[in-house]
Amino acid sequence: MKKIIYSLAIAASMLTFNSCIGDLDTVPLNETDKNAGQAYQTLEDFEMGLAYIYGAYSLASQNDSGKADIAVDDAGQSELVRQYMVLNEMSVDALKCTWGDSYIVELQNNSWSATPNASTLAVYTRCMMVVTRANEFLKQSNATSMEGLAQLRAEARFLRAFAYYLLMDLYGNPPFAMEENVAGALPSQIGRKALFEWIEGELKDLLEGSDLPAVGAVPYPRVTKGAAQATLARMYLNAEVYTGTARWQDALDAAEATIKMGYDLCPNYEELFMQDNSENDNARKEFIFAIAYDRDNSQSWGGTTHLVSASLSSEANSAIAKELGYPGARVARENWNGYHVPNEYVEFFELKGVTWGGTSGFGYDRANSDKRAFFYNIGGTKEYSNSDINSGWRCWKFTSRDSKGNLFSGDEFSKLSSADFPIIRLAEMYLIYAEAKARLDGGTTTDTKALGYIKELRERAGVSVPTSIDTEFILKERARELMWEGHRRTDLIRYGYFTSVSFPWPYKGGVPDGKVSLGQHLTVYPILNTDLTENPNLVQNEGYK
Repeated sequence: MKKIIYSLAIAASMLTFNSCIGDLDTVPLNETDKNAGQAYQTLEDFEMGLAYIYGAYSLASQNDSGKADIAVDDAGQSELVRQYMVLNEMSVDALKCTWGDSYIVELQNNSWSATPNASTLAVYTRCMMVVTRANEFLKQSNATSMEGLAQLRAEARFLRAFAYYLLMDLYGNPPFAMEENVAGALPSQIGRKALFEWIEGELKDLLEGSDLPAVGAVPYPRVTKGAAQATLARMYLNAEVYTGTARWQDALDAAEATIKMGYDLCPNYEELFMQDNSENDNARKEFIFAIAYDRDNSQSWGGTTHLVSASLSSEANSAIAKELGYPGARVARENWNGYHVPNEYVEFFELKGVTWGGTSGFGYDRANSDKRAFFYNIGGTKEYSNSDINSGWRCWKFTSRDSKGNLFSGDEFSKLSSADFPIIRLAEMYLIYAEAKARLDGGTTTDTKALGYIKELRERAGVSVPTSIDTEFILKERARELMWEGHRRTDLIRYGYFTSVSFPWPYKGGVPDGKVSLGQHLTVYPILNTDLTENPNLVQNEGYK
C-alpha cells in the first residue's frame, strides 16, 4: 500500500499546488498546468489528491530527493519527520550532535530565536503544507457525492487535524486556515486553547461518524479511528500545558479506548525499527499511526534514513555488525558520524557491566541489559562534548537490518531506509494510561491495570517489574521505551522540567553541565518571521523579538 501512496503522491504533481504559507492560493503558476478544479474529476483523481496530503509528511520533493520543494539549503533537512524528531529530542537530553550546522547548534544550546533555522522552518512549513493540501482537497470534494469519497475526506480531515496538533504542540498559536482560506482571506490565529478545542472536536466527530475507517478495515499505513483516538489520548495527557486545565481522566479513558481497538505489542522490541517493519505483522500490529518510507518510491535523506546513518562512524558500524554476527558487513549503509546520546540519558536504562575505553563489544553486557538499549561506546570520554566526536554513546535503534537477519545492499538508494517511523504505537497508550492513573491517584499508583501495562512493557524489555509506579518512574520509562520517537521535549515540558534549573542536561542553555534555567518562551518555537511579514493577521509568540 505504501508504494501505491508514494507513486500516487508523485503523480499528484499534476495539481502543482503552491506551497507558500503566507498565500494559500493553490492556482498553478504555469498557465498550461491543470488547476485543482480541472484535476479533480474521478475517484482516482481524489485518491491522488489524498496521496499528495500523505506525501507531505514524508517527501522532501515530488520528483528529486536531492532538491527540496521548500527554501532550505539541504533537502534531507527539510523532511518533516526528521526535523519533528530533532525538534523534540535534540532540544533536550536525548540527542546531541557534533556537526556544526547552525540549526543543530541552536537546538542543543536552546539558543534559537525568531529567525527560523532549518528545523523550525521545515516542520512549520511542512505542517502548513499538509493543512493547505487538505483544505484544497476538502474544498474540491465538498460538492460531490461520489461513492468512496466520504472515506477519503475523513482521512484528509485526520491528516489536517494531526498537522494542527503538531503545530499546536511545537508552535503554540499557528495560523488557523480552513477551506475558505484557499484563494481567499489570509488566515488568523485563534489561540492555543481554541485550537486544542477545534482539534478535539474534529477528532471526536471523526470517531463518532462512520467515514473514518475502523482499525483493520483499510490497508496499512492508511489512518483509522485508532489514530484519531490515540491522538486524543496524547492531547489530553498534555491538556494542562495547552489549555491550563488538566484532563487526566480523559487521557486515561482515551488511551484505554485505543488499547481496546485491537492492537497488540510486538513480541520483539527490536523488530519495531527494522527495515521490514511495514511488512512484519509483529511490528505492524503495534503501530497505530506510522509514516511510511520506501527506498524505491520515496527517496529522501530525511525520515528514518537519518536515524539509521547519523549515529555511526565506519569503525563503530563495523564493530557493531561484528558483534551481531555480520562480519564484514555494516549495520548502517552510510556513516554520517554525528548523533550522540549523553551518558546521563543512557543511565535511565538498566545496563549491566558498563565499561569505557575498550576496543571491542558494545561497552556493556547487552545480553543481560534492557533490550530497548541499542548503545555503543567507541572508547571516548563518558561525558558528551560537542567538540569530541568520540565522546558519549552512539545509538543504533533504527538499523539497515530486517527481521530475517538480512542487511540491504545494492545501488545508491540502498543507502536509504525503508523502515517506517512509528508516530504513535500501542506502547505509548500503555504509558499514557499508567501516567494518568498515577496522577489521578496522587502521584503513585498500585492500580492492577496500570501495573499490568507496565509489566508487559518491561517483560518485553527483559527487566524487573515494580510493585507500584509513580510519575517519576513513568517519565524514565517513557525515556526508555520511546527514545528518539519525538516525545522527550513534550514530556519534560509537561513535568515542568524543561525550563527548570533542577533538571540539567549537557549543554542545556549552552552551558556544558546544563545547570541553568531556560526562558519560558522556549517551551514553544517561534512563528516564522516570513509568515508574519506576509500575513498582517499574525502575531509572534511572546518572548520572541
